[in-house]
Amino acid sequence: MARLIKPTDGGLPEELLSAFHVVYGLQLAANMALPGLPVRRNSETVDVRIQLKDAWPFPGTLPAFGEGFYSSSDGAPASQPNLQVGLSSNGEHFGFFYGDGARFAVDRHGRDVRADWPEDYTLEDACTYLLGPVMGFVLRLRGTVCLHASAVAINDRAIALVGSPGAGKSTTAAAFACAGVPVLSDDIVAIAHMGDQVLVQPGYPRLNLWPDSVFTLFGSQDALPRITSSWDKRYMPLAQNGHRFASSPLPLGAIYILDSRDTALTVPVVKEVSGEEAFMTLVANTYVNYLLDRNMRRTEFDLLTRVVSEIPMRRVRPLAEPSAVFKLCEAIAGDARRVIAHIPANTTSVHG
Repeated sequence: MARLIKPTDGGLPEELLSAFHVVYGLQLAANMALPGLPVRRNSETVDVRIQLKDAWPFPGTLPAFGEGFYSSSDGAPASQPNLQVGLSSNGEHFGFFYGDGARFAVDRHGRDVRADWPEDYTLEDACTYLLGPVMGFVLRLRGTVCLHASAVAINDRAIALVGSPGAGKSTTAAAFACAGVPVLSDDIVAIAHMGDQVLVQPGYPRLNLWPDSVFTLFGSQDALPRITSSWDKRYMPLAQNGHRFASSPLPLGAIYILDSRDTALTVPVVKEVSGEEAFMTLVANTYVNYLLDRNMRRTEFDLLTRVVSEIPMRRVRPLAEPSAVFKLCEAIAGDARRVIAHIPANTTSVHG
């Protein structure tokens, strides 16, 4: 692969970075607007530069990568890896190489991202990776711990929903949105210690849902638009149709672990969880944890230790019927309001 052209080696001039966004607390500047992200005015402070395809001839923009340090496939012995991640020979850039041809280079400080994709690809296709694993890794490089979770805003507190794949994190957040509760973030919940609080940064005003979840919530799989024509997943726009987006950081108020559904239940069961069980559950539900180095892991452990000691955590067992997700929201919201009512008044505002 060809050497990456660094900004000092003739990268895009600043005037070509014409689209500005804010996501997960970061100021982004890109050479084209990113779908799903509100466009903001030019900012004097840019945290991350994003240079996307067609801004230059791609050959010559990625570094020469050595042997990759991470590879993921579908499990078949001869299958093409779904994702390979490697480090450039000079140690300055990480490369993400997806099996469908999308490629990303991220500088080791999380300040510069380059992207390319196949001719039959779209920007929307590329952004499923860019705004997910790639941006999650950028946050990690910059010292921000990320939970693989969704978050909603109840009584000016962030309520995080964690759980294994398929547990219903996004579906539950979407059901909250249908009930008028603002959504703070989906898929990535970026948390950081600021002042005397643990804050959750807002993501962007979309929830991504599989068709069966869309059917459960709206009665038709076609009630929401596809993220991209090549993928069956849909998105729920927030900040419209009565679905609200919480656009400011909020203190973390509580964390709810979504357990497997139980056919024997008539109402959701909420139980307190703490100590080692709580800590190990959070560690298992952090984002891009397969790419962490020793320093990132130390940062994660330090913050999660504080979260477990300060933030109430609950394990929730939902009903088996998918349509009972609204009962699940009621149970979580009721418990969260009781938890928040006992938080000292001097910790309810955002500091730092």
